[in-house]
Amino acid sequence: MRAGFPIATKGMVIGLLGGSFDPAHEGHVHITREALKRMNLDQVWWLVTPGNPLKARQPAPMADRLSRAKAVLQGHPRVKVTALEAALGTRLTADTIDRLQAIYPGVRFVWLMGADNLVQFHRWARWRDILRALPVGVLARPGSGVAARMSVAAQSFRVHRVARGEHLGRQKPPAWVFVNLPMTDASSSEIRAEGLWRS
Repeated sequence: MRAGFPIATKGMVIGLLGGSFDPAHEGHVHITREALKRMNLDQVWWLVTPGNPLKARQPAPMADRLSRAKAVLQGHPRVKVTALEAALGTRLTADTIDRLQAIYPGVRFVWLMGADNLVQFHRWARWRDILRALPVGVLARPGSGVAARMSVAAQSFRVHRVARGEHLGRQKPPAWVFVNLPMTDASSSEIRAEGLWRS
Protein backbone atom coordinates (compact mmCIF):
# COMPACT_ATOMS: atom_id res chain seq x y z
CA MET A 1 0.00 0.00 0.00
CA ARG A 2 1.24 3.47 -0.83
CA ALA A 3 2.17 5.78 2.03
CA GLY A 4 -0.62 8.20 2.85
CA PHE A 5 -3.30 6.20 1.05
CA PRO A 6 -6.32 4.93 3.01
CA ILE A 7 -6.30 1.31 4.10
CA ALA A 8 -8.91 -0.96 2.53
CA THR A 9 -9.12 -4.73 2.35
CA LYS A 10 -10.60 -7.13 -0.19
CA GLY A 11 -14.38 -7.32 -0.01
CA MET A 12 -14.89 -3.87 1.52
CA VAL A 13 -17.50 -1.64 -0.12
CA ILE A 14 -16.27 1.95 -0.28
CA GLY A 15 -18.14 4.97 -1.55
CA LEU A 16 -16.16 7.61 -3.45
CA LEU A 17 -17.46 11.17 -3.20
CA GLY A 18 -15.44 13.47 -5.42
CA GLY A 19 -15.55 17.22 -5.52
CA SER A 20 -13.72 20.46 -4.99
CA PHE A 21 -15.23 20.76 -1.48
CA ASP A 22 -14.81 24.52 -1.82
CA PRO A 23 -15.80 24.57 0.99
CA ALA A 24 -16.99 21.32 2.56
CA HIS A 25 -20.25 21.84 4.45
CA GLU A 26 -23.03 20.08 6.34
CA GLY A 27 -24.73 19.05 3.08
CA HIS A 28 -21.68 16.94 2.16
CA VAL A 29 -21.71 15.37 5.62
CA HIS A 30 -25.44 14.66 5.36
CA ILE A 31 -25.28 12.86 2.01
CA THR A 32 -22.22 10.93 3.21
CA ARG A 33 -24.03 9.67 6.32
CA GLU A 34 -27.08 8.76 4.27
CA ALA A 35 -24.96 6.90 1.69
CA LEU A 36 -23.19 4.93 4.44
CA LYS A 37 -26.54 3.87 5.85
CA ARG A 38 -28.67 3.39 2.73
CA MET A 39 -26.02 1.71 0.58
CA ASN A 40 -24.41 -0.44 3.30
CA LEU A 41 -20.99 1.08 2.69
CA ASP A 42 -18.04 0.22 4.91
CA GLN A 43 -16.45 3.62 4.34
CA VAL A 44 -16.74 6.76 2.23
CA TRP A 45 -13.66 8.47 0.86
CA TRP A 46 -13.91 12.14 0.04
CA LEU A 47 -11.77 12.78 -3.04
CA VAL A 48 -10.87 16.45 -2.70
CA THR A 49 -9.92 17.33 -6.27
CA PRO A 50 -7.13 19.68 -7.34
CA GLY A 51 -9.63 21.32 -9.73
CA ASN A 52 -12.76 20.69 -11.76
CA PRO A 53 -12.27 20.51 -15.56
CA LEU A 54 -15.86 21.76 -16.01
CA LYS A 55 -15.38 24.89 -13.88
CA ALA A 56 -13.36 27.94 -14.91
CA ARG A 57 -13.00 29.29 -11.35
CA GLN A 58 -9.97 28.10 -9.41
CA PRO A 59 -10.76 26.65 -5.98
CA ALA A 60 -9.18 27.66 -2.68
CA PRO A 61 -5.78 26.12 -1.91
CA MET A 62 -5.89 22.34 -1.45
CA ALA A 63 -4.54 22.51 2.11
CA ASP A 64 -7.36 24.86 3.14
CA ARG A 65 -10.03 22.66 1.57
CA LEU A 66 -8.63 19.49 3.16
CA SER A 67 -8.46 21.16 6.57
CA ARG A 68 -12.04 22.45 6.30
CA ALA A 69 -13.30 19.02 5.16
CA LYS A 70 -11.69 17.30 8.15
CA ALA A 71 -13.12 19.91 10.53
CA VAL A 72 -16.66 19.57 9.12
CA LEU A 73 -16.55 15.78 9.51
CA GLN A 74 -15.51 16.01 13.16
CA GLY A 75 -13.51 12.79 13.04
CA HIS A 76 -16.20 10.50 11.61
CA PRO A 77 -14.56 7.05 11.88
CA ARG A 78 -15.86 5.71 8.54
CA VAL A 79 -15.12 8.74 6.36
CA LYS A 80 -11.65 9.50 5.01
CA VAL A 81 -10.71 12.89 3.58
CA THR A 82 -8.15 12.37 0.82
CA ALA A 83 -6.13 14.17 -1.83
CA LEU A 84 -5.88 10.97 -3.88
CA GLU A 85 -6.30 12.65 -7.26
CA ALA A 86 -3.37 14.97 -6.52
CA ALA A 87 -1.29 12.00 -5.30
CA LEU A 88 -2.21 9.93 -8.37
CA GLY A 89 -1.75 12.80 -10.80
CA THR A 90 -5.21 12.25 -12.28
CA ARG A 91 -7.64 14.98 -13.30
CA LEU A 92 -10.50 12.96 -14.72
CA THR A 93 -12.84 10.84 -12.62
CA ALA A 94 -12.60 7.89 -15.02
CA ASP A 95 -8.80 7.88 -14.72
CA THR A 96 -8.98 8.12 -10.92
CA ILE A 97 -11.36 5.16 -10.79
CA ASP A 98 -9.11 3.10 -13.08
CA ARG A 99 -6.11 3.77 -10.85
CA LEU A 100 -7.94 3.07 -7.58
CA GLN A 101 -9.32 -0.21 -8.88
CA ALA A 102 -5.77 -1.24 -9.87
CA ILE A 103 -4.29 -0.22 -6.49
CA TYR A 104 -7.09 -1.82 -4.44
CA PRO A 105 -7.93 -5.15 -6.15
CA GLY A 106 -10.93 -6.81 -4.55
CA VAL A 107 -12.29 -3.60 -3.03
CA ARG A 108 -15.77 -2.77 -4.30
CA PHE A 109 -16.00 0.93 -5.05
CA VAL A 110 -19.28 2.85 -5.51
CA TRP A 111 -19.25 6.30 -7.11
CA LEU A 112 -21.44 8.76 -5.19
CA MET A 113 -22.85 11.96 -6.63
CA GLY A 114 -25.60 14.45 -6.07
CA ALA A 115 -28.51 14.40 -8.50
CA ASP A 116 -27.40 17.81 -9.79
CA ASN A 117 -24.24 16.15 -11.12
CA LEU A 118 -26.24 13.46 -12.91
CA VAL A 119 -27.96 16.22 -14.92
CA GLN A 120 -24.66 17.13 -16.59
CA PHE A 121 -22.88 13.78 -16.20
CA HIS A 122 -22.86 13.25 -19.98
CA ARG A 123 -20.40 16.18 -20.20
CA TRP A 124 -17.82 14.31 -18.09
CA ALA A 125 -14.95 12.70 -19.97
CA ARG A 126 -15.56 8.95 -20.45
CA TRP A 127 -18.83 9.09 -18.49
CA ARG A 128 -20.05 5.81 -19.98
CA ASP A 129 -16.82 4.14 -18.86
CA ILE A 130 -17.49 5.34 -15.31
CA LEU A 131 -20.95 3.74 -15.30
CA ARG A 132 -19.50 0.52 -16.69
CA ALA A 133 -16.60 0.45 -14.21
CA LEU A 134 -18.46 0.63 -10.90
CA PRO A 135 -21.94 1.04 -9.41
CA VAL A 136 -23.16 4.62 -9.00
CA GLY A 137 -25.26 5.99 -6.15
CA VAL A 138 -27.15 9.19 -7.00
CA LEU A 139 -28.35 11.16 -3.99
CA ALA A 140 -31.26 13.54 -4.58
CA ARG A 141 -30.58 17.17 -3.82
CA PRO A 142 -33.25 19.88 -3.64
CA GLY A 143 -34.77 20.79 -6.99
CA SER A 144 -32.78 18.43 -9.20
CA GLY A 145 -34.73 15.15 -9.02
CA VAL A 146 -36.84 15.40 -12.19
CA ALA A 147 -34.04 16.84 -14.32
CA ALA A 148 -31.66 14.13 -13.05
CA ARG A 149 -34.06 11.29 -13.88
CA MET A 150 -34.57 12.74 -17.38
CA SER A 151 -30.85 13.36 -17.97
CA VAL A 152 -28.89 11.88 -20.87
CA ALA A 153 -27.01 9.51 -18.55
CA ALA A 154 -30.13 8.36 -16.69
CA GLN A 155 -31.99 7.70 -19.94
CA SER A 156 -29.01 5.99 -21.59
CA PHE A 157 -28.57 3.60 -18.65
CA ARG A 158 -32.22 3.37 -17.52
CA VAL A 159 -32.33 -0.44 -17.82
CA HIS A 160 -29.45 -0.64 -15.32
CA ARG A 161 -31.21 1.36 -12.60
CA VAL A 162 -31.85 -0.66 -9.45
CA ALA A 163 -34.74 0.05 -7.10
CA ARG A 164 -32.87 0.05 -3.79
CA GLY A 165 -29.36 0.89 -2.68
CA GLU A 166 -28.73 -1.66 0.08
CA HIS A 167 -26.83 -4.06 -2.18
CA LEU A 168 -25.53 -1.58 -4.75
CA GLY A 169 -21.89 -2.26 -3.88
CA ARG A 170 -22.39 -5.96 -4.66
CA GLN A 171 -24.03 -5.30 -8.04
CA LYS A 172 -22.12 -5.93 -11.25
CA PRO A 173 -21.81 -2.66 -13.17
CA PRO A 174 -23.43 -0.99 -14.87
CA ALA A 175 -25.82 -0.49 -11.97
CA TRP A 176 -27.07 2.72 -10.42
CA VAL A 177 -29.62 3.83 -7.89
CA PHE A 178 -31.46 7.10 -7.33
CA VAL A 179 -32.03 7.78 -3.64
CA ASN A 180 -34.40 10.52 -2.49
CA LEU A 181 -33.17 12.09 0.73
CA PRO A 182 -34.45 14.71 3.10
CA MET A 183 -31.81 17.22 2.10
CA THR A 184 -30.15 20.20 3.64
CA ASP A 185 -29.96 23.25 1.41
CA ALA A 186 -26.28 23.97 2.15
CA SER A 187 -24.25 24.70 -0.95
CA SER A 188 -20.63 25.66 -1.49
CA SER A 189 -21.55 28.41 -3.96
CA GLU A 190 -23.94 30.02 -1.46
CA ILE A 191 -21.32 29.88 1.30
CA ARG A 192 -18.82 31.63 -1.01
CA ALA A 193 -21.44 34.19 -2.12
CA GLU A 194 -22.15 35.09 1.50
CA GLY A 195 -18.46 35.80 2.02
CA LEU A 196 -18.04 32.94 4.49
CA TRP A 197 -15.28 31.24 2.43
CA ARG A 198 -12.67 32.68 0.11
CA SER A 199 -11.20 30.88 -2.88
